[in-house]
Amino acid sequence: MTRKTVRIAMNGVTGRMGYRQHLVRSILAIREQGGLDLGDGTVLWPEPVLVGRREHALKALAEQHGLDQANISTDLDAVLADETIDIYFDAQVTSAREEAIKKAIAAGKHIYTEKPTATGLDGALELARLAEAAGIKHGVVQDKLFLPGLLKLKRLIDGGFFGRILSIRGEFGYWVFEGDWQEAQRPSWNYRAEDGGGIVVDMFPHWEYVLHELFGRVKSVQALTATHIPQRWDEQGKPYDATADDAAYGIFELEGGTIAQINSSWAVRVNRDELVEFQVDGTEGSAVAGLRKCRVQHRSATPKPVWNPDIPATEVFRDQWQEVPDNAEFDNGFKAQWELFLKHIYADAPYHWDLLAGARGVQLAELGLKSAAEGSRLEVPEIAL
Repeated sequence: MTRKTVRIAMNGVTGRMGYRQHLVRSILAIREQGGLDLGDGTVLWPEPVLVGRREHALKALAEQHGLDQANISTDLDAVLADETIDIYFDAQVTSAREEAIKKAIAAGKHIYTEKPTATGLDGALELARLAEAAGIKHGVVQDKLFLPGLLKLKRLIDGGFFGRILSIRGEFGYWVFEGDWQEAQRPSWNYRAEDGGGIVVDMFPHWEYVLHELFGRVKSVQALTATHIPQRWDEQGKPYDATADDAAYGIFELEGGTIAQINSSWAVRVNRDELVEFQVDGTEGSAVAGLRKCRVQHRSATPKPVWNPDIPATEVFRDQWQEVPDNAEFDNGFKAQWELFLKHIYADAPYHWDLLAGARGVQLAELGLKSAAEGSRLEVPEIAL
């Protein structure tokens, strides 16, 4: 076996997602398994170079995980000028992402990034076009496609379980503490529109790729947004006005006529089995898929519910569904996509979750906000480079 070291500039790893899912559970997990075997006698060994604004935080991370202190930097330009670095990864706040990716493209680095890729569609498309013109490879994190629950759901779709799919109903969210007497689980910038916050900007890019990949392209969107909690408290315990939406209620028409309804909220208490669930109803069967589990009810086993408000329900409706077995071992979704992207670069494996796919997510968020502001249903045009 030949070991090939791959140096990856990772910008934003002091944040919750960048640290937990991308550094620890992806890149460091690949190292812990001995690297990534390309199947041709080559093993990729990822070497993270930690980039950020707070040097002390970067040093602490490097020390905690036994990384070389020389591989930290607060100077992005210097890192991008380093010819030994092959890949630039971005998990910064959205408002800082676009400019940093432009610099990385200009430096000839392959790009892997969290979403949304930019604050608007024009910027997202520009990044995709610049990357294509530069001849580099590029990918966007679309982690929910790799969740066990959605992988099981895709298995059902590919096997024709549903017949003609009629509708999708999605419920996502949880109560994010206001920050006054319990510390908020999300950073305060998420609730300031001027800093790129808002649940539409955060979640509609997810719903775009989930719907697009599993069910079909989104043709139209109608959304209603709300700021249910108008005042919150920041990391220093100071009150601030929430200027961004913390809940969104969307209706999406898909190619082929399927209708999707998805509620997203940071102001809802959970009465579900999982934090996100999708119910898919088809002519031949239905399924409810979450992060890990998936339950089904086939046409042949559908009970006959009887509406009678005068007597208590005698059946437990959840017991009438069948659990879909794992039938496989599921790795962490972020790690699985990192491995696919690395194989795309170094083994030319197929990969289509690129910056253009990321731009579709930005487009849907932009149109969702416009729909809510205008009170209208908007067409979602196809975009191309």
